[in-house]
Amino acid sequence: MSANSAEPADRLEIVLVKAGRTKIRYPAELLGDDGTRIAVRAPWAGSGVRDFGFVRFEPGDVFTEYYWRDRWYSVKEVRAADGSVKGWYCDITRPAVLSPARTRPGGETAVGAELVVEDLDLDLWRSADGRDVRRLDEDEFAESGLTETDPEAASAALAALDTLEALALREGGFEELLA
Repeated sequence: MSANSAEPADRLEIVLVKAGRTKIRYPAELLGDDGTRIAVRAPWAGSGVRDFGFVRFEPGDVFTEYYWRDRWYSVKEVRAADGSVKGWYCDITRPAVLSPARTRPGGETAVGAELVVEDLDLDLWRSADGRDVRRLDEDEFAESGLTETDPEAASAALAALDTLEALALREGGFEELLA
């Protein structure tokens, strides 16, 4: 396996970074790693209920998350505790970086594999029935200043959002992407 591939382990930590700081860190079960795409499963990692108005994330929800080393997004299939699909939440991110498990200096306490993803503020939601497709947080993206500080990244982020929106609007688009 390459240095950027997951070692055969069942668990890893997902680390979501935003504006240079860790926004959230949570454990996930590794489902697969083909060298380009990494799939994990994790329960809702937030505290309590998060109601967006168009969907609620709550304890018992399970996220099957897909990350790419060569794409500027991640896609999370969200299922309720009863197994029904709520929809897909997509984050526009820099390509994912997987750090292998390692031992801390001095040989003590191993640090598990980490999948680090930098959130670029843009998001997309697609409901399970495909009737509700929404671009989210475009105001946050504009305020982030990325278009001035890193125009290439800003352009890649906007192109990724357009790509995901096109997939979300096309019947079977997400199913093909995640197959």
